[in-house]
Amino acid sequence: MPDAATSPPVPAGTATPAGTAERSGTADPAAGWRIRTAQPDDAPGVVALRSLVHPYLVRGVASTRQMIAQPPPEEDWTAWVAEADGLIVGWASAYRNAHTSVPDFGDVSTLHVHPEHRGRGIGTALLTAALDHLATLRVRRVRTWVQTDSLPYARRHGFTPSRELRYSALDLRTAPPMPEPPAGVRLLPLAGLDPYQVHLLDAAAAVGEPGDVPVDATSYSLWRSECWDNPGLDREAGTVAEVDGTLVTLSLVKRDGDRMWSDFTATRPEYRGRGLARLTKQAALHRAAGRGVRTAYTSNDEANAPMLAVNTRLGYRPVASAWSCLRDLP
Repeated sequence: MPDAATSPPVPAGTATPAGTAERSGTADPAAGWRIRTAQPDDAPGVVALRSLVHPYLVRGVASTRQMIAQPPPEEDWTAWVAEADGLIVGWASAYRNAHTSVPDFGDVSTLHVHPEHRGRGIGTALLTAALDHLATLRVRRVRTWVQTDSLPYARRHGFTPSRELRYSALDLRTAPPMPEPPAGVRLLPLAGLDPYQVHLLDAAAAVGEPGDVPVDATSYSLWRSECWDNPGLDREAGTVAEVDGTLVTLSLVKRDGDRMWSDFTATRPEYRGRGLARLTKQAALHRAAGRGVRTAYTSNDEANAPMLAVNTRLGYRPVASAWSCLRDLP
């Protein structure tokens, strides 16, 4: 009963073709902007831009800085920023998807442009940089996420809409009560647990997750990099359910100040249908609220009816939608 992908997908912002820029870091001065490879010190500007364009997404400065400085080597992850007047006004990243066994599959996951700088060709230049990078990796199938009103732009660039994604928010100023687990069930914080055992739970619970490709090949090193060693992971709020000594459900919490992202809530297939996902997520939300979180966000595939029902019962409300879009590369 998955709640969200390990790395939350970010819908692309609208941009229309115009000028282009050299991706080495130079541009025609008349364009007024340039594209260059992202650097760790860009993190504050990147977070400020993302908070403006996608306020329902949560990734703090420390987490963003680490992502740029130390990306997982197996993904060949690269990111670019667009600069205008000394400010970061656009961002895109691209990588080989190492979470799936599907060969030659890659993602352009975070393309977005400042609203005041759209229509200048920035988005197209960022997309070109990302696709060129994936081509060097011999990726043959590319996925990106696009806001609903940007689907015409995606189609013009050869992408076909595939699956709808719902973003939801929950006001935690009134904390949900700590649930009372049934006999034989313990609700444990991540703190103090063996990370490898949590990884095994994460991998088992991802089986059957709705999506364009299965999430069935996440290595321990990749999981450590993106999840356990992420500066935003709150191990005191993140919760697992243990049944008779077996870890069966997890609800991960990544936060930035008083906002949090429910990164993944899921149950091992053989334990589904017992209400453990709602129980575990409610415990995680209760703990997060007690640690100062005031707003919780998450995302779900629109085909994931069980998790959508859990979130509705917990009080989440829809705040945005996006589509995964697919394209083949030559």
